[in-house]
Amino acid sequence: MKKTYLQSPVGATTLINGKVYDYFGGCGYLGMQNNAQVLKAAADAALQYGVSTATSRGGLGESPVYDELERQACAFFDCEKVLYFASGYLGAAVLTQADTRPYDHFFIDADAHFSLWDAAAASNRVITPYPHCDPDGLEVCLSRELQPGERPIVLTDGLFPISGEIAPLPAYLELIRPRHGRLIVDDAHAAGVLGEHGRGTLEYFGMDDENCRVSATFNKALGGFGGVIYGKKSTLENIERNSRILAGSSPPPLPAAAASAKALQVLMQDPQRLAQLRANVQQARTGLIALGWDLLPESPAPILCLPGRSGVNLFHLRDQLFAGGIAVEFVNSYPSAPAGGALRLAIFATHTPAQIKRLLEALRE
Repeated sequence: MKKTYLQSPVGATTLINGKVYDYFGGCGYLGMQNNAQVLKAAADAALQYGVSTATSRGGLGESPVYDELERQACAFFDCEKVLYFASGYLGAAVLTQADTRPYDHFFIDADAHFSLWDAAAASNRVITPYPHCDPDGLEVCLSRELQPGERPIVLTDGLFPISGEIAPLPAYLELIRPRHGRLIVDDAHAAGVLGEHGRGTLEYFGMDDENCRVSATFNKALGGFGGVIYGKKSTLENIERNSRILAGSSPPPLPAAAASAKALQVLMQDPQRLAQLRANVQQARTGLIALGWDLLPESPAPILCLPGRSGVNLFHLRDQLFAGGIAVEFVNSYPSAPAGGALRLAIFATHTPAQIKRLLEALRE
């Protein structure tokens, strides 16, 4: 397939190389990237405040745009404070840099996102990988590798980006609690999607534990740009004081912050959007299972992973779908992708039942 260019805001239908496609790629699960209110907020902020403050936060680098973003984020995540920074990729690095101890021992999911591996490597701590999404495997690693005086820090994605698996966080927490450990979760794909209000993996499991640290991003379901860490004020103030990343990096562009704030406001005013996403996921799952695809057990995750199967050439299938006006992605070298690769389908709240039906009919053919 030749190089593709997105030529419109990403949405359920997207202009690619001059043609409109039913778009099942990317991560815009709640359909906020082309929301009219979000786009207007970004444009208005650019005209009123410019593109950036041209300096880091603090002193002369503050803006009412950042204040509004943080106010909306606290309301959305139901927390006391948030930290907002340039990229969700940096979230784990902020946490491992500012909120760990010299004698910590990192245990990381073997299929964790690159950002978690990079954060662990930069920490200069001992790193032990454990089998993917496997509490029993983690227990074996903890029992075998954790040395006297060390504190275990478990790093994992909340919702894995290709497989669509939800990490078994409660089981991990039970394993590390007697060892006075901590859980660091990259919730990039879960924020806005999982849990009753879309707050992420911890809400999905009903977890509220001071031993959990969560980072997320506005770039995906939440329709904006930049990374976020949320939680108790005292905890985040300590992280803020000790993070060189937060002190030394430029914050996200002002239009992106304004877009993020408006997207959160729209989502909180429209809970039906999350309900529609879940209905769309169920429609797609039901249809794919009827076509013989082996999906994960019942799950609200909007990431549907179609691995290779006998008689199906995934490259050819992707290209056939694209020729028929349906854009999906083939992935084989990204964290949590199965051996041999897979078609990754992203379901949006803004997909219509007719679009999902067309996708299923095209796959059937």
